[in-house]
Amino acid sequence: MRRGLWIAKMVVFGIVAVGIFGWATMTLWNWLVPVLFAGPSINIWQAFGLLILSKILFSGFGGGKHKSHWGHRGNYYWKSNWKDRYSRMTPEERERLKERMKEKWCNWEEESETRPASQEPSSPNV
Repeated sequence: MRRGLWIAKMVVFGIVAVGIFGWATMTLWNWLVPVLFAGPSINIWQAFGLLILSKILFSGFGGGKHKSHWGHRGNYYWKSNWKDRYSRMTPEERERLKERMKEKWCNWEEESETRPASQEPSSPNV
């Protein structure tokens, strides 16, 4: 009995949420697009269509495991990969890696201070 009530509440919540997103999409579109781009105004059904289209274009259809934005095997794949590589290094290799990282990432301020003016990035005149 309670499960059925919970499902009914979630269905109602879902319908209300989709309606709010559709209304917000329609309102923002009608506020921005006609003024900025001289485009047409849209109605609520066209706003729902835009939401569905954006879901398809930016998220796909779903099926299967959720992938990260760039198609990697997860957000922290690189971390476990590097932990594995680091654990297989000898102490000398680890020390060389640390030194290379320090040279590359920790001395960048010193390098920019000692860089000749001809190598400084040019700033656009605003």
